[in-house]
Amino acid sequence: MAYSTEDGFQITQEDYQQFQVFLQDACGIVLGDNKQYLVANRMRRILDELQINSLGLLVQRIGQSPRSGLKESVINAMTTNETFWFRDALPFDALRDVILPQLLADGVPEPLRLWSAACSSGQEPYSLSMIIEEFKRKYPATLRREPSIVATDISSAVLNAARQGCYDRLSLRRGLSDGRLAQFFDENADRRYSIKPAIAARVDFRFLNLLDSFAVLGTFDVVFCRNVLIYFSAARKQDILRRIRATLRPGGCLVLGASESLPIDLKSLYQIERADNGSTFYRAS
Repeated sequence: MAYSTEDGFQITQEDYQQFQVFLQDACGIVLGDNKQYLVANRMRRILDELQINSLGLLVQRIGQSPRSGLKESVINAMTTNETFWFRDALPFDALRDVILPQLLADGVPEPLRLWSAACSSGQEPYSLSMIIEEFKRKYPATLRREPSIVATDISSAVLNAARQGCYDRLSLRRGLSDGRLAQFFDENADRRYSIKPAIAARVDFRFLNLLDSFAVLGTFDVVFCRNVLIYFSAARKQDILRRIRATLRPGGCLVLGASESLPIDLKSLYQIERADNGSTFYRAS
C-alpha cells in the first residue's frame, strides 16, 4: 500500500522501508512505520531538484555518487533541529550551582571541557557559555583557566548557522530572558542579534556523526547529550552512552534530556545524582 500526498506524490512501502534502512545506517535515526508524511515533506525539494519521483531512486543515487554531497543534503533535511535557549532550564541551573562547584571542589584539572552533543543551531552550547559567564560572576576568581565547549552536530547546515552566532528576535524569544539578551547579545543594524564575542569564543563547532568514534574530541568534564537519543534504537543508544562514558574524566557528569533516562544495563557506569532543584544528572563511576 502506498502513501499519497494531496498533490499525488506517492511513497511505496518498499521505497519507504529502503529509506528507513538508509537513514538508520547513515546517522542512526530510526523512522517509525507511520512517518511517510514527514519524509514526503522533507524530501520533496530534493526529489524535485533531482527530477526523480521515488525514494528508492534517491537511495540508489546516493549509493552511486557517495561523494556528491547528496547524502549530506538528505541528512540535513531529515535531521530535526528543534531547539531552545536554556531548554528545560533546570539542568543549566544545576550546572552553574552544583556540577561546576563540585568539580572544582574535587580538584578537577583545569581548563574544564564541556561537550554539547547534537548542538543544532547553537542555542545549547551558547547557553552553556552564558552559564559559565554567570558562574564566573557569582564565584569570582574561582576559575583559574577559561573553560571550553565543543559543540557537535551531524548537520553541516545548522553548524554553519551556529558559527555565525546571529539570531532574529523570534528565535531569541524561545527560552531567552530579556536580561540575558541584554547581557550576552549585541543588536545589529538589521534588528538581528549577535552573541557577544566573549561568549562565542568558548565554543568550538565541529561536524560529528554520533555513530562515529569520539576519540578525536578528547576528554570532558561535562557532556550535555539531550533530546537526541530518543531518535536511536535501544542498542545504538546504549553504544553511544558507553562511548560517552569513555570520554568523561573521573567524576565527570552526563546530562540527558528531561524525558530521557539511563538504560538499566549502564547504571554500573554512572552514578545517578539529583540537584536540589530536582534535575537529574549522571556522574561517571
